[in-house]
Amino acid sequence: MNAPAPASVSLLPLIIVRPQPGAERTRVAAQAAGLDVHVFPIFAIHALPWDPVPRDQVDAILLGSANAVREAGPDLEALRAMPAYCVGKATARAAEEAGLRIAAVGTGGLQELLGNLAPDHRRLLRLAGALHVPLHLPAGVTVKTRIVYAAELLPMPPGLAALLERGAVVMLHSGDAARHFAALCREHDLDRSRISLAAIGPRALGWAGPGWAAMRSASSPNDSALLALAQSMCQDVQGQP
Repeated sequence: MNAPAPASVSLLPLIIVRPQPGAERTRVAAQAAGLDVHVFPIFAIHALPWDPVPRDQVDAILLGSANAVREAGPDLEALRAMPAYCVGKATARAAEEAGLRIAAVGTGGLQELLGNLAPDHRRLLRLAGALHVPLHLPAGVTVKTRIVYAAELLPMPPGLAALLERGAVVMLHSGDAARHFAALCREHDLDRSRISLAAIGPRALGWAGPGWAAMRSASSPNDSALLALAQSMCQDVQGQP
């Protein structure tokens, strides 16, 4: 009697909706992992003018995104070599390239970093996007916030709706991405039960709402953990429940 044939394995397409240049970095990593990856940014990042803060009024810089470093422009040069608290590894790399000195790299968001400030870092400069998470400051700590970029919401990219209708896994790098992607799916009357979401964290999943084929959040709020999650979700074993 012949043994049963092994179940065939097919990879669901992986959709990256984060803005450039981050989308390209994720695409390269996903492609190296053997995934059927497609890039459809639903945001475009634009720099905004901002009022610099004199160096002698700042002890350290708080960074919640690599975009804040890239879009800060030439005014960031006046703060070269200042200590920077970075939300993750990608942000820390961008900060180092801009000449900042890394004070700490977080794994659970900016609020976590505020609980681990050096004693002499009481006056912080936060470089942020127009949409940013509010923070609860420890006693004795002040933050001056400068908005250095904004994310423009884009319409449904050509070709994305057709791909989603056949079933796919979508990577969501932020709550804003989850909210906007869900709105685009409503606008185009797409069947959520064919779309799986891999999110940077549970908070982002909350913004997406219910009804998706699967909803999971990464073990850590970084691109590597999110990609590992997405890779596992893209594996669809035929014949299994």
